[in-house]
Order: sequence, then C-alpha cells, then structure tokens
Amino acid sequence: MFTKKEIIEILKDDTQNEQLFEYADIVRKNHVGDEIHLRGLIEFSNICRCTCFYCGLRCENKIIERYRINPDEIIQYAKNAADRGYKTIVLQSGEDSFFTREKICKIIKEIKKNNVALTLSIGERTLDDLKAFKDAGADRYLLRIETTDENLYKSLHPNMDFKNRISCLYNLQKLGYETGSGCLVGLPNQAMKSLADDILFFKENNFDMIGIGPFISHPDTPLKNAPNGNFILSLKVMALVRILMKDINIPATTAMETLNPQGRIIALQSGANVVMPNVTTSKYRKKYEIYPNKICINEETDKCTNCIKNKIHAIGRTISNDYGFRKR
Repeated sequence: MFTKKEIIEILKDDTQNEQLFEYADIVRKNHVGDEIHLRGLIEFSNICRCTCFYCGLRCENKIIERYRINPDEIIQYAKNAADRGYKTIVLQSGEDSFFTREKICKIIKEIKKNNVALTLSIGERTLDDLKAFKDAGADRYLLRIETTDENLYKSLHPNMDFKNRISCLYNLQKLGYETGSGCLVGLPNQAMKSLADDILFFKENNFDMIGIGPFISHPDTPLKNAPNGNFILSLKVMALVRILMKDINIPATTAMETLNPQGRIIALQSGANVVMPNVTTSKYRKKYEIYPNKICINEETDKCTNCIKNKIHAIGRTISNDYGFRKR
C-alpha cells in the first residue's frame, strides 16, 4: 500500500516509468490473467442535461448534431453484438430524460435475453431508478467521479452536486452492482495530490472497475484552449491503480489511443485487461463526441472488432469467453 506522499512522488518522477509499467503488467498477469474482456459499447444518445465544462455533449453545445437511438434499435444492436460473441453489453449515453426508468428497464430485460452481462453508463439516477435497473437484470454500472477534488469538481460541473455523485456510487455498491468509477487526468488546475487522492479513493472504496483517461480539450466547450492531458501520466495513474487494486477490471480507454496511436495496446501492457469496441454503426459514432478525434468513428463494427482482436493476439494475449465479472 503506497502512502499519498509516495504516490505523488511516483507521479512526479519519470525516471522509473518503465519499471512501473512492467510491474503493473506483472500484477495484472498474476491476478487477472492474460485474457482480455471485450465489451460491446452502444452509445445510444448524445443528448445530455449536464453542462460539464470539458464535455462535447454538454447541453449548451449548440453545434453538435444530436441523436437518440430508439429502444428497439438499441435492443437490436445488443443482439447483433451478442451474435458476434460479445459477453458484455455496455449501454452509454448522456443524461437524457427521455429514457425513463420504465424505458431503461424494458431495454435491460430484452437485452438480457441474449445471455449477456449488462453494464449501464447513463449518469446519476435516483436510488429507486438504480434499484429498478438492478431488479430488471443490470449487472454493472459505470459512474466516473472524474476528480475527487471537490473544489475542482464544482468548478467543472455547474449545476451538479459532488456529494450526490459520491452518494450514487455508494448506492450502486449497496444495491449489489459491480461498480465502476474513474478519473480524468490532466484537467486544468488539477494537482498531483488530487490524482493521488483519486487513486486512494478508488482503493478505499474497493470499486470493481476503474477507467482512467487523459483530458482532451473539445473546441466547442469552455475548456477549448486548455492543453490536453499527458498520455504517460494517464498511464502511470492507471498502472498505480492496478498495483493497488490487483483483481479489478481496468479498460484500455479509447482516449489513450487518441493521444497515442498505440495507446490501448500500451495500456494493455501496463495493467489494463478490458477493451470496449463500439458496436453502434458509424452514423452514430461520429456524433457521440465527448472529445474530438475519437478513434474508429468511421469503421463499421466487424472491422473495428477484428482490428482490436488482431492487435490483442499480436501481443500474445487472448480474448476471454466469459462474462468478465471481477474474480475476488
């Protein structure tokens, strides 16, 4: 267990990076093995009530072309992915009030008929909503804290409540979800001690999944002139999370590859064990622009899936055939 001071020193010192990444990879191999879990991502709505300063989906962005996939089409995308061998479907969207408790529950029940695990990533919901989704069959829920620095959080998330976000994470755990969180690395005014606090927050709360991604500035947001986060620093945060939380699931995020052409593969060799290929068609992918220059937005599902599979096999890893639940 690293102390906060030790974590800060590791994050600041770039002389031992390769040793850090190699050790994280050893921990990954010893505790979750060489299998990589592919999870089919369906980004079903880019409509969002929130005004987060870093996100291209923010409701005040009038330039983005909005879309919403109807429930029957979402269910068909999930079936297509299951037919291709995906064992987990991830439903992700902006905080879109059109998708009521009843609509989401219906979608969950239909998708679960395909014998898959189901992850939701749809933002903050009430305790009653979360309970209903769990009762309908949802297995996992992703809700990134983005930063545990309350002042920084408030400065970036107008009209949102830091304590409510924490409460949502605790509610997810109480309800029995596999619970995921994560953070952005390189946010404006983010201190190293904040990143250390993020890592320790994940450890202390024993979340099941942690997603780490670099901040990437979007031209249609208030942070359009801010510099992008650093790929290596993001990788170091991820590696430390793996070392401290040995048996959790950690995705190699697409944002890593936006900053480095081999970003996901490097992440998979530095502690990550999950990849989430997009299984929606290209007509929707390009419109889900949380950040610019996302990878694979013009590729169709089969090409995208085959591409990442080939990359995984090229580094001597295998694709898992199970549902990818955390093995404690």
